Amino acid sequence: MSKPKIIKITITGPESTGKSLLARQLADHYKTVWIPEFARIYLSKIDKPYNYDDILAIARGQVQSAEAIMPKANKICFSDTELLMTKIWCDVKYGTCHPWIIENLKKQDFDLYLLMDIDLPWEFDPLRENPHQRKFLFDRYKNELDKLGFNYRIISGVGEERLENALSFLKAIL
Repeated sequence: MSKPKIIKITITGPESTGKSLLARQLADHYKTVWIPEFARIYLSKIDKPYNYDDILAIARGQVQSAEAIMPKANKICFSDTELLMTKIWCDVKYGTCHPWIIENLKKQDFDLYLLMDIDLPWEFDPLRENPHQRKFLFDRYKNELDKLGFNYRIISGVGEERLENALSFLKAIL
């Protein structure tokens, strides 16, 4: 007997919008696993400023993490980011993006993208770089999702309201 299809939900959007927190909360709610943001793991281990090629290594690491964790899911799996994030990061930082990222982004098969709104206050983190480009980045994510034809919902709200908004969208597809 084959294992039922896992519903794959990814959380994407600009920095400091609560992606990691929401991924953990949703995984806890549905008693399943979540895929952490590989960039944080990678960047904490290198002892130099990152470069263009590091973003490709991060993208590949994110995909490998997803492949390793996804089979452990209980019907639904949440990913704290995916290749859209690395594409936009690469484009904004370097003005171009690795072909591997673009090619594999088009192959992603998430059932739903949760695009995090910028209605939360910016919180400093040494890995964050764009406190003054939040609207620009949010619009960039939205435009890319539209262009790629990916199914997405915008998640807004503060505190529990943000989680409840995400849960209401998920109930509609489950």
